[in-house]
Amino acid sequence: MSHTIQLAHSPDADDIFMYFAIKFGWVDTKDYSFSNIGLDIETLNVEALKGTYDVSAISFGMYPLIKDEYALLRTAVSFGEGYGPKLIRHKDKKLKRNFKVALSGKYTTNAMLFRIYYPLARPVYMDFLEIEDAVVSGKVDAGVLIHESILDFDERLEVEKELWDIWVELAGSNLPLPLGGMAIRRSIPLNRAIDIENILIDGVKVANDRKAELCNKLEKDKLVRISSELLTKYLDMYASDNSITLSPLQLKALDTLYKLGLKHKLWDTPIKTEDYLIPIEYSVLREIF
Repeated sequence: MSHTIQLAHSPDADDIFMYFAIKFGWVDTKDYSFSNIGLDIETLNVEALKGTYDVSAISFGMYPLIKDEYALLRTAVSFGEGYGPKLIRHKDKKLKRNFKVALSGKYTTNAMLFRIYYPLARPVYMDFLEIEDAVVSGKVDAGVLIHESILDFDERLEVEKELWDIWVELAGSNLPLPLGGMAIRRSIPLNRAIDIENILIDGVKVANDRKAELCNKLEKDKLVRISSELLTKYLDMYASDNSITLSPLQLKALDTLYKLGLKHKLWDTPIKTEDYLIPIEYSVLREIF
């Protein structure tokens, strides 16, 4: 009997890269079939609040809001290391303290950090693909670019502030910048949740092992929005071996992010990330007994 799992992810290049090895049949999915659903990250965040999908990409910054309904997965994670989203403005524009800014969604990690750092700014939320044009046209004073748009934007614009620098200042260290990951509904039986996590881990590993082949196929099939040259550069940033499974350093970064949220009253419960991962020791015990 086949078990169908809804796998929701964003249409940006790193998400597609990390999940499409499964889509192309390069991974043993046992008795599971995955139905891919592609939606922008803020829509996924909102749907996660409703408990819509079995497995979903989410922004790490909103996970505390769904911790009772979803467990965090260890794989398909994106962190910035010396880079990240960018706050951009016109080259000839000086920002006031209450500047109007376009953000990619209320629940995104970059919006969380931005609002903490710029409490007087006036956010306008829109699809991330519309942010650059909104800044160019003057609809907003500035905007935070995410995904592939950080690599190539209008020459009339320049970077006002790197979100990486904001993170380092707020975190008080050079820990990796947590951006996005995956969550799985707690209503899924634990043994199956462990199976699904392992399949997704294999998917990200296979994607990295066959990166050149997969990138060529994604570009040929027009599944990504950027050229192969930019695609390779982008994936080296956000979909690498560091995306396969959470490292101790990444866990420490997530704990720091959640302490920041608690400090600024974005939630009222302390969160230690390891407590919200799937307890994989269960599978070991099952084999013993």
